[in-house]
Amino acid sequence: EVQLVESGGGLVQPGGSLKLSCAASGFTFSIYAMSWVRQAPGKGLEWVSTIGSGGSRTSYADSVKGRFTISRDNAKNTLYLQMISLIPEDTAVYYCRWDGVRGQGTQVTVSS
Repeated sequence: EVQLVESGGGLVQPGGSLKLSCAASGFTFSIYAMSWVRQAPGKGLEWVSTIGSGGSRTSYADSVKGRFTISRDNAKNTLYLQMISLIPEDTAVYYCRWDGVRGQGTQVTVSS
């Protein structure tokens, strides 16, 4: 059974930082690209970032480029999203995604 378990969300002030994690199981994590997506209140899913299987190829939405960094540890079957310079518009539930499957998500709230 495929499982994706996100963690690391929370409440942070504008300008703050958070690092999200996604623990993956039930598939061969190391051979697949992985993504982060998010859903803000009242809005649809927004793609945030994707990383290739080896970790060297990454891509980002324009809205997060230069502020977010995606990475992975294939030995630990874990995906990460380092977020800095957070703004209120980053408030959303963040999900990791593989082959159309998402975890339960982790809430990120950016507010003073």
